[in-house]
Amino acid sequence: MNHMKSKLMSNAVPILFTFLCIGGIILSGTPLSTIFADVANRFDRNILLVLSLIIPVTCGLGMNFGIVLGAMCVQIGLITVTIMQMEGISAILVAGLIAMVTAVICGILAGMLLNKTKGQEMITSMILGYFANGIYQFIFLFVVGGVIKVQSDIILSGGVGIKNTVALDHLQYGLDGLTIFGLGGRVDIFTGITFFAAFFAVCMLISAIRNKKFTKPFLWRMAVCGILIVVAQIMTRMEMFMMAKMLIRVPIPTFLLITLICFLLTKFMKTKMGQDMRAIGHDREVAMSSGINVDRTRIIAVIISTVLAAWGQIIFYQNLGTMDAYYGHEKVGTFCVAAILIGGASVTKATIGQAVLGTILFHLLYNVSPLASQQIFNDSMVGGYFRMTLCYGVIAVALMLHVWNSMHKGKGPVNEENVEKKES
Repeated sequence: MNHMKSKLMSNAVPILFTFLCIGGIILSGTPLSTIFADVANRFDRNILLVLSLIIPVTCGLGMNFGIVLGAMCVQIGLITVTIMQMEGISAILVAGLIAMVTAVICGILAGMLLNKTKGQEMITSMILGYFANGIYQFIFLFVVGGVIKVQSDIILSGGVGIKNTVALDHLQYGLDGLTIFGLGGRVDIFTGITFFAAFFAVCMLISAIRNKKFTKPFLWRMAVCGILIVVAQIMTRMEMFMMAKMLIRVPIPTFLLITLICFLLTKFMKTKMGQDMRAIGHDREVAMSSGINVDRTRIIAVIISTVLAAWGQIIFYQNLGTMDAYYGHEKVGTFCVAAILIGGASVTKATIGQAVLGTILFHLLYNVSPLASQQIFNDSMVGGYFRMTLCYGVIAVALMLHVWNSMHKGKGPVNEENVEKKES
């Protein structure tokens, strides 16, 4: 009984938001196929941005609101390839390379700053994002076209500064639309389920043969994959699911990339560097006493987070097809932090499963809340205010719980003064 109560308490946030989503779906009166088509599209765009928060949490840095730096790095790359008139997957690769180099530099600088503000990393990363945004806007409002002369359609009519909205038709679906194993990039939901169930089954079988381990969990997973394939093939032939088949699209290449990154994150956390990050997140002083270079490891964690956020933002914009040059990155940190917290994560612990669940619940609620408020209050704006209140509210509650848990354990928030006192 106590174990069940503990489980319910630890998962109270995702359970609450699951019921809110169910209530919103019922009140909205919108067909499920339409709702889930939008959620699938939003999940594809945002999941990698949310995953970029896991490493800093593991390393004891809390929620990295500074992932907006990675988002800005990608926008620099996208503006560059647009001016160069590049198209398709080559434009995405060049923009991604520019973003990665810039994100590494920004990650190093951000990591050095966070090392100087131990114990206040979250508020520091948030303010750092605002500061970097000021520099970014100065460059693309005054330097580009003013100091650096550029000839392009995205330049304002006065010849100085980038337009607020930049069309990305030249690279839209450049990743999503790639052909993989003979399948068109964006397939229907049932083909997507069949493909990934077969893909995971093959991967698990290869791993089992290589390790010569045919355990009971392996057999259960293989059975689940088989059931998913059979169910998907049956549903694709049923008339009642025709609308879902038409509306819900799954970009195979993008989901394969996300799967690969999840796999690499899992493997990385098993390496010495990953274990060092866990040790630092658990107790920085003990990790330092064990010979771990704490400052260097924290900088690496920030670099990884910034680079992943950059790649996540490029997936977002190649799917969307247009870029808000000045404001598109501002809410990235807040929305992604809210999403992973809704999935059950905290400022001291986050997993891939929590990131996936939180992204689904956050964007499901983001979709249905205006529709539900339109039915109840005859005003969709109420739903817009409601979802923004939830976004900031869940962050505030998570931070309060973190402080309360720290005080309850008798440790208090860790900062440099506490460290110095303990060392003396």
